[in-house]
Amino acid sequence: MLDLLKKTLLTGIGIASLTKEKIKELGKKIAKESKLTEEEGKKLVKDLLKKSEEARKNMEKQVDELVKNALKKLNLPTQEDLQKLENQIRKLEILLKKIERSR
Repeated sequence: MLDLLKKTLLTGIGIASLTKEKIKELGKKIAKESKLTEEEGKKLVKDLLKKSEEARKNMEKQVDELVKNALKKLNLPTQEDLQKLENQIRKLEILLKKIERSR
């Protein structure tokens, strides 16, 4: 029954978006309503926090991937591209100063 409660909860409420305090509060409420022991309640909260963190990381990874793909399709320069250009500009500025000094 505890596993069913956890699965239902995780599926039904979008656990990735909940704050740590909300998860603790919700876990305690479920534990009380389900008449779980204190130990079972603590385990439930711990499991919910772990699943929440995993879901958040997974969501971040997916969003990062979507953003990267969108930027790639737009053919926008990356931070690395901009850094390379900045380095090239610095080198050209140094070269230009050397040329100006030699005149």
